Amino acid sequence: MRVPVVHQRARRRRARRARLLWNAAEILVTLGVVLLLLVAHQLWWTNRQAREGAERQVQALEQEWGEGEEEGGERGSGGGAPSGRSEDTSTADDSDPAHTRPGSGDDSRRTPGSAATPARQPRWDQAYAILTIPRLDLRVPVAEGISKPNVLNKGYAGHYPDTAQPGRPGNFALAGHRNTHGEPFRYINRLREGDRIEVETRSAVYTYVVDRSLSQTLPGDGGVIRPVPRSTVHRQYGYTDPGYYLTLTTCTPEYTSRYRLVVWGQLRSMRPR
Repeated sequence: MRVPVVHQRARRRRARRARLLWNAAEILVTLGVVLLLLVAHQLWWTNRQAREGAERQVQALEQEWGEGEEEGGERGSGGGAPSGRSEDTSTADDSDPAHTRPGSGDDSRRTPGSAATPARQPRWDQAYAILTIPRLDLRVPVAEGISKPNVLNKGYAGHYPDTAQPGRPGNFALAGHRNTHGEPFRYINRLREGDRIEVETRSAVYTYVVDRSLSQTLPGDGGVIRPVPRSTVHRQYGYTDPGYYLTLTTCTPEYTSRYRLVVWGQLRSMRPR
């Protein structure tokens, strides 16, 4: 009796195809699990790590400033902030016409920044201030520079180099993540005209008030962080006169970095710590 060789070969081919399909399915499932773990890491773990680290840094700054007051009283009234902390350094000349108080009124004693002594420039990546936005229940450190690994990925707000320091004439410009790594600026699109933003340093608390925003502009729109901030892409957005400005920038839409979202405010008051 002849053996049906053709049928055996067909069965072997079907078996090989089944094994290939099974192996491919296993690979796809493994890749899916890996991708889910990566997403969980980005959306949950990095947020948890960054937020916890940022909270500890805020507490460390508050403790440091509190110890300084206990040891030496008003540290800001001396010859500059110790330990290299900086809050009022500015490259602007005091004779600049921008050295006037924004808003109405003529009480020169209330000129923003006039009661604080300029200090040394903060060290690169150094946390030296605290940003508080009551509407968003946000309180995060501000560090010098916008390095991702050393500043932004820690959940901090990063100070753009060469922009003004808190309370000084010009534009105190900050960047922060909107998604992952603490995402401190995730909801700055919810800020509205009149919302208060505080920047606390070793010697003073500066209160800015939101008055303008730009929902979307190109990443290369450097005009939004100039001393007199004004978009070079959407020229109807921004300011025309020197003043004391605060700029918050982040990526938009969410989970992309295609465009930038911008919120602006102006300094309204300063009080010593």
